[in-house]
Order: sequence, then C-alpha cells, then structure tokens
Amino acid sequence: MSPARTGRRPGGSGTRAAILDAARQSFGASGYAGTTIRGVARAAGVDPALVHRFYGSKESLFAATLDLPGDPGVLLPALLGEGLEGLGERVVGTFLTLWDATPGQGPMLALLRSAVADERSAELLRDFLTRVAMGPLATAAGGDSPELRASLVASQMVGLAVTRYVLRLEPLASTPAAELAAHLGPTLDRYLTGTLGSTPEPEQDEGAAPSRRRRHARTAG
Repeated sequence: MSPARTGRRPGGSGTRAAILDAARQSFGASGYAGTTIRGVARAAGVDPALVHRFYGSKESLFAATLDLPGDPGVLLPALLGEGLEGLGERVVGTFLTLWDATPGQGPMLALLRSAVADERSAELLRDFLTRVAMGPLATAAGGDSPELRASLVASQMVGLAVTRYVLRLEPLASTPAAELAAHLGPTLDRYLTGTLGSTPEPEQDEGAAPSRRRRHARTAG
C-alpha cells in the first residue's frame, strides 16, 4: 500500500479555490494591511510562488476575492492607454457596462451594502478603493494631490453605485451606461486632472458698490 501523499497542493482549479477561500478569510479577519501572500499560501497549503503565479500581487488577489466583473490590473492600463482626454467618461462607461452585465453585482455590492454599518466591511471597501481602484488610477493620471483626487473620484463612483444598484433611484437606475458616462465623465476628468483649490471669488462690478450705497442711503432716510 502506497503511503498517502503529503506536502503542498499542486496547481489546479481546486488550488485556486483554496487560495481564494484562505484569502477571503484573511482579508476579512485581518484586513488588507494584515494579510500577506505568505500567510494566505500557508493557510491554503501551497507555495507562495503559486499564489504569485495565479494572481500576481496582493492587490490582484484582493480584487479576486471580491469576484469583480473585471480585473482592475488589466482595466486600468487599458483605460489609461488611450490618454487622459476623455478618461473620466471611459472610467464611468467601463464601470457601468461591467456591473450592468453582472447579475446582482456580486460580492462587491454586498460589501458596499454592509460597509455602511460594519467597520470591517468599511475598512475593506476603503482598502479596495485606495489600493486597487481609485488610488492607482489617480496616481497614474499624474496630477498633484493623488490621494485627494482618488477620494474625490471614489465619492462620485460609490455614490453612483449606491443610487443605481442599491437605491435604484430612477431615472438614474435605468439610464443607459453611455449616457451616464457622458454626463459624469467631465466631473471625473476635473477630479483626476483638473486644477484643485478654492473657488475664486466672482469679479465685482465696479458700479455695483456705489449703487448699493445709494439704495442703503435712501432706505435709511
């Protein structure tokens, strides 16, 4: 009788599933910062090199645990490859097209729902936005203050996801993706590449002040 095989798992679909299960447990229990490729590999019974071979990086592994309709590591270079002009419209259009084609919008929508009331879910959502999605996008766009720009873009996209997929607010919920992208794209362009700062004071008409003084004098008299 041959002895039972021991050691690390070989590669295969079962191994991928074991890695994802271990990663979900680790991200859920320890958060993004507390999760390591080595720790996930140990829990899944595989070599860390196999995790890298399947997923490339911790960011991509994190995205895989959310069962996203597209891989940000692939989508972002494609979006940026066409240049900065029209980037915002492409981002919104791609986001909506992928999510509209995903029944129930998957675990990412569940995370979005639970983040409102659960701090661990909120932490995971923040990590996704800053480390996997909006953070790399804003950094690659090359503007100053990338963290602020990323948070501005996140505010727009999370708000869009909530109103379209959670609240299902009409007519936004049923508006075609391309139309919404055309509406919201310029806002994202301003967040990503526009000038950030205080709104300038409106120029005052030189004749306005004397006119107001005359009206005030007549009222006082």
